[in-house]
Amino acid sequence: MVKVTLKDGSVREYEPGTPLVRIAQDISPRLGREALVAAVDGRLVDLSYPLHRDAAVEFYTFEDEPGRDAFRHSAAHVMAQAVKRLFPEVKLAIGPAIAGGFYYDFDAEKPFTPADLEKIEREMQAIVKEDLPFKRVEVSREEALERFSAAGEKYKVELINELPEDAVISYYQQGEFVDLCAGPHIPSTGRLKAFKLTSVAGAYWRGDERNKMLQRIYGTAFPKKSQLEEYLFRIEEAKRRDHRKLGAELDLFSIQEEGPGFPFFHPKGMVLRNQLEQFWREEHYKRGYQEIRTPIILNRSLWERSGHWEHYRENMYFTRIDDVEYAIKPMNCPGGILVYKSRLHSYRELPIRLAELGLVHRHELSGVLHGLMRVRCFTQDDAHIFMLPSQIREEIIGVIDLVDYFYGIFGFNYKVELSTRPEKSMGSDEIWEMATTALEEALKAKGMKYKVNEGDGAFYGPKIDFHLEDCLGRTWQCGTIQLDFLMPEKFDLTYVGEDGQKHRPVMIHRVVFGSIERFIGILTEHFAGAFPTWLAPVQVRVLPIADRHADYARQVVERLEKENIRVELDARNEKVNYKIREAQAQKIPYMLVVGDREAREGTVAVRHRTRGDEGTQPLEEFVARILEEIRTKAIG
Repeated sequence: MVKVTLKDGSVREYEPGTPLVRIAQDISPRLGREALVAAVDGRLVDLSYPLHRDAAVEFYTFEDEPGRDAFRHSAAHVMAQAVKRLFPEVKLAIGPAIAGGFYYDFDAEKPFTPADLEKIEREMQAIVKEDLPFKRVEVSREEALERFSAAGEKYKVELINELPEDAVISYYQQGEFVDLCAGPHIPSTGRLKAFKLTSVAGAYWRGDERNKMLQRIYGTAFPKKSQLEEYLFRIEEAKRRDHRKLGAELDLFSIQEEGPGFPFFHPKGMVLRNQLEQFWREEHYKRGYQEIRTPIILNRSLWERSGHWEHYRENMYFTRIDDVEYAIKPMNCPGGILVYKSRLHSYRELPIRLAELGLVHRHELSGVLHGLMRVRCFTQDDAHIFMLPSQIREEIIGVIDLVDYFYGIFGFNYKVELSTRPEKSMGSDEIWEMATTALEEALKAKGMKYKVNEGDGAFYGPKIDFHLEDCLGRTWQCGTIQLDFLMPEKFDLTYVGEDGQKHRPVMIHRVVFGSIERFIGILTEHFAGAFPTWLAPVQVRVLPIADRHADYARQVVERLEKENIRVELDARNEKVNYKIREAQAQKIPYMLVVGDREAREGTVAVRHRTRGDEGTQPLEEFVARILEEIRTKAIG
């Protein structure tokens, strides 16, 4: 008998050669219905895989990432089968699962049209009804080359030729369709209950602009129609909330042809930005940070010393001054280090927390620029903490608490990842192990759940990344904590210890917002432009009903301005309902309508942008109420 160790530690015995799907059905009928793929001793396989030896087995459903990826990868194969049925002359490239869906690249002479996508969807539905099993076939390199050469699939032949000599080569077949693939796949096409082809785009073969431009069809797939409908709703909602669209409508920012990737902030956008920066300064001051400002352009030798020249040069911009090469800073850390190094420090001063809202420039290809989310210049809310080795855990916990507080203010949930040493990095294994362990211990001390992200650390140290989740369930990597033993060594940073001797401090690099520009983009989409009152560029608009009410309306404006409430007066000769609709379109939190009664009694008729009419109240009562809402930074 073969012993199967399950995820919960229990052990079951089966006849040798028992397929995994039978084991899933034996564990529970529901798992038998919902399991899509499995892992045998950590290796992903199809459910048809026969078990011939003792092994640890884990089953994955659509709720698990491996199951989701296999499901959508299988949908890509079904789409490719439908395309080949309808357009036999089309050549196949690649078709992986991606976040939220899948795509397949095709070499087709004529561009695919929206009508073509509808035809392909209908053919996919027919293939699903046929409930064709996905069959894995392992072949020799010669057999694979012969099969795909005979089919005229030149891209598959190229892929085969590039596989390592010892690679296991396999293809998958459903019905008449055959595709080169390592798998795994779901049991049959009948499992694909709900899918949608969403768009077509151009894509160079292998991502190289020197190669032929192919056509990439994107799609998504779910086990249930309700899940697909919810996803499509979120896509439409994301379009409605697009920060580029809202940024123009609300007059917050723009991207001009004269500066691609370099955002222009308009007056209202600057109000929003300044509120975020003021909040940042206040909270950092409370926590013992000191603010600094460092130059944007610094000598090449500095970047060589820091390691950026070797590890980050392709992302930097350069200039020459007095025949000497300089770089525009892509990161703030070397400048912060020079501030620390400008004088001698005692152990009694540590930790020293230096914070900077520093403008940095990084080269991005034009094709990936995206509003405020992907730009070529942005402001990082950086801080660099210089500390004793004995202070590492306490300082990391302090930063975690700060990040948690900031995201809580905006109502964001978040997930945490621990990123380890990348392939391109500096320093010894011993230093990296020490730094990674310190970050892990701090996370465990806080009782935080985290995922290990292998090989995604900075080139000088491991890091904790915070991925916040917006109202549409999308995640954004913003905050980060990087522990660094290497920069203090490279720059010969020291402090004088209790023994009167010089010692090496440890350094933390960290951001909370990440990029101010990107964070504004995220906030704009999260709140759909309806920012909390404390952040709103205009907090109140006063609307006189007729010209005779303008004097009292101005008195209301003056009273609000006295409390530094951001207020506008709309004294145009327009109907009040028109003024209300326009104020709501501008996402202004409060509208104060004033007429004969309000002028006589010293009151205001309050309307909220989402709650509507809130009745008439004394002006002073409204002032106290909105000031409290601003003070507490309420988001409701």
